[in-house]
Amino acid sequence: MSSAAPAYYLTTPIYYVNDSPHIGHAYTSLACDVLARFMRLDGYSVHFLTGTDEHGQKVEKAAAAAGKPPKEFVDEVSQRFRTLAKTMNFSNDDFIRTTEARHITSCQNLWNAIKANGHIYLSKYAGWYSVRDEAFYAEDELKPGPGGQKIAPSGAPVEWVEEPSYFFDLSKWQDKLLRFYDENPDFIAPESRRNEVTSFVRSGLQDLSVSRTSFKWGVPVPNDPAHIMYVWLDALTNYITAAGYPDTASETYRTFWPADLHMVGKDIVRFHAVYWPAFLMAAGVAPPKRVFAHGWWTNEGQKISKSLGNVINPVQLVERYGLDQVRYFLLREVPFGNDGDFSHGAMMRRMNAELANDYGNLVQRVLSMINKNCAARVPTPGAYTEADRVPLGSADGLLPVMRDAIRRQHFHVALERHGEVVGAANRFVDEQAPWALKKTDPKRMDTVLYVLAETIRRLAVLSQAFMPDSSAKILDQLGVDEGARDFVRAFAPGAALIPGAVLPAPVGVFPRFVVEPAA
Repeated sequence: MSSAAPAYYLTTPIYYVNDSPHIGHAYTSLACDVLARFMRLDGYSVHFLTGTDEHGQKVEKAAAAAGKPPKEFVDEVSQRFRTLAKTMNFSNDDFIRTTEARHITSCQNLWNAIKANGHIYLSKYAGWYSVRDEAFYAEDELKPGPGGQKIAPSGAPVEWVEEPSYFFDLSKWQDKLLRFYDENPDFIAPESRRNEVTSFVRSGLQDLSVSRTSFKWGVPVPNDPAHIMYVWLDALTNYITAAGYPDTASETYRTFWPADLHMVGKDIVRFHAVYWPAFLMAAGVAPPKRVFAHGWWTNEGQKISKSLGNVINPVQLVERYGLDQVRYFLLREVPFGNDGDFSHGAMMRRMNAELANDYGNLVQRVLSMINKNCAARVPTPGAYTEADRVPLGSADGLLPVMRDAIRRQHFHVALERHGEVVGAANRFVDEQAPWALKKTDPKRMDTVLYVLAETIRRLAVLSQAFMPDSSAKILDQLGVDEGARDFVRAFAPGAALIPGAVLPAPVGVFPRFVVEPAA
């Protein structure tokens, strides 16, 4: 990528290593992967970050329960997230772990910057804390639970904690944050999350405890090792660590910070849209440009939980249905940002109807007709009719439509519009009936098949971000050079298939999924 290319930095949340990866982790990272791939194809220099959050009381307890030292425990679990990234074909440029030396250095430098600016002070914490959420809660946020237990809004139990603590003066940031939100209306998305965050900030902010002394598995506070940093201050700092902080003069930092997008689940939007920009502004560091908080999945109508035994393993989904089919379904089934329900029936319907019957059938029948009737070569077109210009124009016009949708994280809209052009191309096949033209007007057949092959080329270029392997197979069958598959080259004036070019024998790309009958 040229150094003159515009930069784009996006991140997943770093995933907490107290358990194995599940569909929620795969969903967040997949959305980022599609966005990263699309932006690269669109000429951007992309830095795509993911990783694991490995400190905190919850991890320390999980390690103890597993009978392992914390470092050994987090090494094992972190590797599972690397394996998930490989299995799902994620194209991340970096994988950060909060136990790395570069990250500890970054955290301690950020702490020192915030403290030097007068925003951290030593006092005593007494209040409600959830180990599961690694979060502090005010009394009025709690609700009664069984046996007199108090419950956090997330449903997690809380416990009363009293210990010496350093505090961040979050109460002083209410007006500054509200002004920042007003000046940056796209900072929090979707709109429902923006409303939730602004309402929380308007209700008043309290100073935030940012150190703990009751356990040791974390980043030591500079010059006071009896304290470790609050796990969220530690975790959030990963985003600037990977950008090169504290070396703010480095090329990486100057190129990629502030981040263009933090992608998160809706349960952690407060940490990213309230605490994080306040920490950064307190340290004199620019906040990120955008935080998008997506919804949660249920499983066949039920809330997903370990106790119900219905956790969805994304690796098993890939083994059963295929990688690109799973990637497609997760971003096609639900408007991104909303909650969604996973069902195997819905998965099979989309695979069979939209991939096998629509997109796959279009590719297979057009390439099979070219192989059979055009000596396995790209046909030579004649003059285009008005009818021919419709599918070609629709495919060309798809790029700006998908670009707009994906940059707003409307992944489902991008796939809907892509499917509409696939549908129009299939109707064009039926209307033009090239199999009949072979007998009555073979020159016209060549033109129709060329128009269809060109339409498929453009469709396959645009589906690469969502289904990279399947799209590559289609482009291979069209003889499209690998250096001509980015948007700049693929949609350049005059870019087109070369008539007469020899094509390989076509093979199916999206097989139908057939449920085996019960024995």
